[in-house]
Amino acid sequence: MSELIKKQVTDAKAAMDRAIDHADGELNKIRAGKASPSMLDDVYVDYYGTATPLSQVGSVNTPDARTIVIQPWEKSLLGPIEKAIMEANLGVNPQNDGVIIRINVPPLTEERRRDLVKKAKGEAENGKIAIRNVRKDANEKIRKLKAEGVSEDEMKAGEAEIQKLTDAYIIKVDQLSEAKEKDIMTV
Repeated sequence: MSELIKKQVTDAKAAMDRAIDHADGELNKIRAGKASPSMLDDVYVDYYGTATPLSQVGSVNTPDARTIVIQPWEKSLLGPIEKAIMEANLGVNPQNDGVIIRINVPPLTEERRRDLVKKAKGEAENGKIAIRNVRKDANEKIRKLKAEGVSEDEMKAGEAEIQKLTDAYIIKVDQLSEAKEKDIMTV
C-alpha cells in the first residue's frame, strides 16, 4: 500500500477514535439512576458575567450513589450555582445549606429507564453516523489520489482497509451502547 493511502487510513483511524470518544462522552452524560459528577458537565455558572463550567468554580463529588455535593470555592457563588442547576433542567432540585449544595438523585421509574435507553440508542446511532461519515470522507480522499499516480488496486486495498476500520469501530459503539443500556436497566 502506498504512503498516501496509509496516511488516509491513519487519519481515518484518528477521526474514528474521536467519534468513539465523543459518543462515549455523550453516553456518560445520560443518567443511569446513580449520581455522577458528569451529569453536571453541561452546567455553566454566571461567574462575574462569564459563563463558566461548574467544575471550574467548585469541587463536585459523589459521597454516595444517590447524592452529588458541590463545594463552591467562593461562598458568593452558592446562589448562581443553584440557579444554573435549576436552569439546566436536569430533573433534580439542588439544596443549598449555606456552605455546600446537595443534589439528591431520585431513583428512576421503569418508564423513565425506557426513555433513557432510547436516548442512549440515539446517541449510539449518532456515533455510528459520525464513523460512516469519516469512512465516506476517507474513501473520497483515496479516490482523489488517482491523480497522484496511485493504482486502482492500491485504491481498492485502501478502501477495504477503511471498511475494516469502520466495521471495528461500529462494533465498539455497539458495545458502549449495550453497556449503557445494561447500566440504565439495572435497578
